[in-house]
Amino acid sequence: MIPIDNCIISDELLQVCFACDLKKCKGACCVEGDAGAPLEEDEISVLEDCLEKIKPYMIPEGVDVVESMGVFDYDMDGNYATPLINNRECAFICFDGDVAFCAIEKAWLDKKIKFQKPISCHLYPIRIQKYDGFEAINYHRWSICDKALINGKRNNIPVYKFLKEPLIRKYGKKWYQQLEAEFKGQEE
Repeated sequence: MIPIDNCIISDELLQVCFACDLKKCKGACCVEGDAGAPLEEDEISVLEDCLEKIKPYMIPEGVDVVESMGVFDYDMDGNYATPLINNRECAFICFDGDVAFCAIEKAWLDKKIKFQKPISCHLYPIRIQKYDGFEAINYHRWSICDKALINGKRNNIPVYKFLKEPLIRKYGKKWYQQLEAEFKGQEE
């Protein structure tokens, strides 16, 4: 474990190699699971403000869900999460052929909104647990990502390097540089 600021970072972010392989997994992380993607409280108002610009990218069932229940639900622990369609896929899902994508990110890529997607989605397979005064940053194992482990190992990409952009988005460039320095010290 590595401490940086108010974070405790798992060594698995260096030890596990990971690189998404959408052609093989088909975006299963947007479809499978027992809850929607974790949401930060401030992301709820952003989604509410952007919803009309996101809806054209969503599938009709997702639009129905957010129109009836709003842009968030609660997970089993009472934390904010994206709502689900029929207790399965994220309400903000869209498809390109048989591959699932994020409608929020599609709207962002088309420059319709300034919000890329929930940080928990951007950081996946990293999950953040908040505790009193600090955050634990861990690698989350899920069998649907087995192809990403193979792809990451083949290309020698540790999780923290694969997720450089979202880690900087969440914690800042200086924080990420400290993480790099800590992990480089462990590699030697």
